[in-house]
Amino acid sequence: MVPMQTQKPARMYWDSPFDLATRDFDGVLRRWFSDLEHQPAASFPVDIHEDENGVHVEAELPGFTNEQVNVTFENQVLSIIAERKSPQKKGNTHLTERRYTKVARSFTLPKTVDGQNIDARLNAGVLQLTLPKREEVKPRKIKIR
Repeated sequence: MVPMQTQKPARMYWDSPFDLATRDFDGVLRRWFSDLEHQPAASFPVDIHEDENGVHVEAELPGFTNEQVNVTFENQVLSIIAERKSPQKKGNTHLTERRYTKVARSFTLPKTVDGQNIDARLNAGVLQLTLPKREEVKPRKIKIR
């Protein structure tokens, strides 16, 4: 016979008023310290593909505006950083889940990419980047005589 483990029922009461106060105080501290963390807590999904004309990047950044997204290209490294400040509190706040958010990703791209002519668009929460290839590395059709 296999021994069975039984679970204790969830407690719906506290042993003393101090247990309730401790739980509430721990919750306040947890929320306060989480507000102080200004490090990227998450990443975002990215698709990168290449064709004969260039490299194409699509990154999902829902809820970010053009002003909150920063794209840089330096030494063949493409960096995408999105940062959103905490919204201003209005009146008595009952619940705050929208907080400071910063996400970042970096990618090393091939030397064939022309970093001077990057096209960037943010539409419906999707950042679309087109990084064209330099003309000298694009395939050329050779005429046969």
